[in-house]
Parts: sequence; structure tokens; C-alpha cells
Amino acid sequence: MAERFLRSRGRCGRYAVPSLGAGGFGNGGDRVRSDPPVSTVPARVEAGSEFLDPAAVRPSLPSLTGARWWAAFAVFVLHALVFLPVYPFQKSELFRQIHQLMPMQLGAAGVTFFFVLSGFIIYWSFRPGASVPRFYWRRVLKIYPTHLVAAVAFILVVSVPLTRPVVWAPNLALIHTWLPKWTTVGGLNVPSWSLAAEILFYLSFPLALPLVRRIRSHQVPWALAGTLVAILLLHTAYYLWVPGPKGIANTFAPRLIPGEVSPYFELHAAPIWFEQSDIPVALSYWLSYNFPLSRLPEFFLGVLAARLVLEGRWRNTRLALPVIALLIAYAATWVVPPNYKMSALLLAPMTALVATLAARDLAGIRGFSASPRMVWLGNISFAFYLIQFPVMALITRFLIGGKQFGLLGWLGFAALSLVLSTVAGAAIYHWIDDPLMRRFSGRRTASREKPAARAGL
Repeated sequence: MAERFLRSRGRCGRYAVPSLGAGGFGNGGDRVRSDPPVSTVPARVEAGSEFLDPAAVRPSLPSLTGARWWAAFAVFVLHALVFLPVYPFQKSELFRQIHQLMPMQLGAAGVTFFFVLSGFIIYWSFRPGASVPRFYWRRVLKIYPTHLVAAVAFILVVSVPLTRPVVWAPNLALIHTWLPKWTTVGGLNVPSWSLAAEILFYLSFPLALPLVRRIRSHQVPWALAGTLVAILLLHTAYYLWVPGPKGIANTFAPRLIPGEVSPYFELHAAPIWFEQSDIPVALSYWLSYNFPLSRLPEFFLGVLAARLVLEGRWRNTRLALPVIALLIAYAATWVVPPNYKMSALLLAPMTALVATLAARDLAGIRGFSASPRMVWLGNISFAFYLIQFPVMALITRFLIGGKQFGLLGWLGFAALSLVLSTVAGAAIYHWIDDPLMRRFSGRRTASREKPAARAGL
């Protein structure tokens, strides 16, 4: 049934549908064209109208591509605090103050952006006639090669014991966040936890598409608002009835290793980590942050936002409005319980930000995030996101371990990690990700694609 609906005609606007390729951490972008964008967003679309011919020109959304880098960079900043054990600096009061300004929800905000963006782009690039098997194949081809490269790099850098498959097998299969055990959730390349949620998003999209398209155009804003309310109620239920932290204190990375000398391994990369049978995690925190089903509605917020823009019901192109709202929501995370800090409080302005960036591209408004350099950084952001922990583990083992450093040392190693992660991410994208997508994704040849952007499906 899902495939039948994918092959059916769309109920969307009579203008070319932009294609950014796949979005989100598991959707590193397809090549972005520089063709002129559609100049206006249609005022309204009547129920029953159809997509244009799928072969028609589809303008790109470079602002959304470039914005992916900023989300990935926010995650990197948090990881530089968490995964670079520079001692004695990280036991100092200065480190505590810096971490207070950049707590766990900084990186979580980047993940939230990618989850919403993923739904937006998957629906936006939907093309009538695309089969479900081909959709799944493209998603697997986009995620797994880069995921496997980063996982193998981490295994080699920290000498993960392959004799204990419980440590690495769930991660490689991207099923490691379905149980509240930190041994598996953080058992290998920690950032890859978000890919387990992305896999669920992709599996659910063809199944839920008939329901999404059944929503009438004028009902989409109500459906989006209802989804936001449902998410808040879900996290409220976790807070009230599931064991876990109940205060408003931010979550910080613990400095558990004794002494004033930097260790050779960050905790999640240490040999002792892989020898432990089980490390529990606070149940309500896991449900709110890591559990894939809890993050699924965020994906469909993006889907509904794509419909708003596509059908001309999102008119705002002023970037200041969602940015200010996002900053206010982020500041408010300091005074709410952990269940709301990591995503729930940020979802409304984050969704508005994604929709506004898309609307700006359609209106021909090209800001800094749409520049060629930012588009390139956005294209490599998925590989950059996944390879940064192996890079930090490498730097820790061979440059930091056994020595002592202060603030300048940490800043230097963070800068080195940024450079090496960017270089490695670019290499993975240009030598593995993009060539594989060109060769095996079923795209049309380059000569046929000159007038059109590559489709996300």
C-alpha cells in the first residue's frame, strides 16, 4: 500500500519542487546547484492539484544546506568539551564556567535541527513515481558507508575488543539506542546514536505518507501545532512518571579520572569502558533524548513544515524572527527540567527556522549560509559529524595523554580537532559518499541532470 501511494500523484503546488538531496545527520546533501531559485512562493494551493512532471527543473535550497554546518559545528563545540580530556584544565573552575555556558543542550540543539530538517527535505524532495525499495536503498547508501568508515576508524584508533560484539555490533546495526543501556548507546562511535533515530524516520516515511497527504492544506498548521503539543505532553509524562532527574540543573560531562595528568583515553574510548557488562542510564533522560520513537514526531514536524512552505502557507522570510525565538527558547532551557532541555523547548522555533530558510531560498534571498563555501561545508557536515569523535580519540591518545595542559592547550587541541575533522569529513564525502551515491543510487547521468537538481528520493 505504501508503494502504491508513493506512485500516486501528489497534492502539492503547481511549481517545480526543489531538491536538496537527503537532509539530517544521516542525509548528507546531494550536490547543490547554483541555478536561479523560484522567485516567489505560491499564495495558495487547492486540494487536488498535482506535482509538475518529476523531470521538471527543481531549484535547490542552498541556505538549508549551509545551515547544516552550523548545526554540526554546535555539536562539535560540545564534543570538544566532552571528548578532549585536557587535564588539569578540565578539573578547573574555568572549565566548569565554560561548560555552564555551553552545556549538553548546545549539541542537542544541533541534533534537533537535523531531525526537523530531515523530515523537511525527505518530504520536499518526494517525487511521485519513486518506489519504496529505491527510497530505502538511497537512504541506506547515504548512511551506512560513512557510518562504517567512522566506526572502523574508531575501532582502529582505540583498539576496540572485537571479541565482545555486544560493544560494537548494535552500533554497527544502528539499533543501539533502543535499550536504556549506556554500554550500547555509547558503546562505539558515540555521535552515531542519532543515526538509529534516522533509520526509524526513513522506515516510517512511506508508511505515514498517505496519512500526511490526507491532511487538507488548511489543516496543516493545526496538524503541526497538534504535533508540538503532543511532544510537550509526551515529555511531561516522562518527567512526571518515569524515574530520572527532576530538577532544572543542566547536564555536564563528569571528570571521573583521578589525578592532574591527562589520560590517554576519554572515558567512552577507554579500554575499561569496553570491558563493562552494563552501564545504566537515567530512564527519563534516555526516553526524552535517545529513544528513537520519542524523536519520531520531530521528523514529522519537518514533514509538515515542508507542506506549509510548499503550499504557500509559510510566508515569513525574515530570518531574525525565528533566530530570536530560538535564542529565547535556548535561554529558557536553563530553567526547565532535563526532559524539556534537549529538544522539546526548541522545536517550535527550530521548525520555524527551517521553514524560513527554505522560503528565503524560494524568494531569491541568499544570505551567508547560501554562499558556495557554506554549501560545501554543509555537504561534508554528515561525515564531519561522524568522524569528529575518532579524530578526538586519536589526538587524545597520541598528543594529549600523559601530559598537562591549561586553557590554551585545550583551545589548541580543539582547533586541531576541527581542522582534522573537516579534512577527514571532506575526504569521506568526496572519495566515498558522493562517488557511491553517483554510482549506485540510481540517479540519472550527469548530462541529464544539468538542468535539474538531484532528487532526494
